[in-house]
Amino acid sequence: MRSALIVYGGWAGHDPEECAAIYRRWLHEDGFSVRMATETSAFADPSIHDLSLIIPIFSMGTIQKDEVENLTRAVQNGVGLAGHHGGMSDAFRDAVDYQFMVGGQWVQHPGNIVDYTVDITKPDDPIMAGLKSFPYTSEQYYMHVDPSNEVLATTTFTGDTAPWIEGVVMPVVWKRRHGQGRVFHSTLGHQAKEFEVPEMATILRRGLNWAAREELPA
Repeated sequence: MRSALIVYGGWAGHDPEECAAIYRRWLHEDGFSVRMATETSAFADPSIHDLSLIIPIFSMGTIQKDEVENLTRAVQNGVGLAGHHGGMSDAFRDAVDYQFMVGGQWVQHPGNIVDYTVDITKPDDPIMAGLKSFPYTSEQYYMHVDPSNEVLATTTFTGDTAPWIEGVVMPVVWKRRHGQGRVFHSTLGHQAKEFEVPEMATILRRGLNWAAREELPA
């Protein structure tokens, strides 16, 4: 059986507990055993190297040196990493090794909650199969991103709030490798209610399963 760890906490405005519960339900339905933790000390546990998947939901939190070192080493050795929005790409702002692994870092959401379009850029990828570009209402994340990411969806900024970024095309969903591990991220999902958007939920759930390492042999 594949195994997953969800570590949640940080800024409460991103509904970490509610999102963790949704992830746990999905993973159970998809055949995972799931462990939950509310402290970043879970990342320092040597046992995480035996997991299939780790999901951080820890917006604006902090992480200790030994925790981030063990986490990044586990992913480099094959454990998958996946997650959404600020719970993953605005966690641990002072941990550059963590950001290097994720492949991006939030820097702004001009206009706060706005209407925008998510454009599917790789419709032939299994994560995006059958999906078309769709409207979305949430924070439109402006990111600093790694050019090595394999981008699956983007959004284009209008410049209504910040005219100098008009026409900027920004990654919304990507996947990447970090060592032997698979990393998946979606910037969608400011609050738990956004998991009710079918396209958002489908992309995220497929991404989790893509990132997860297969069960280790006994």
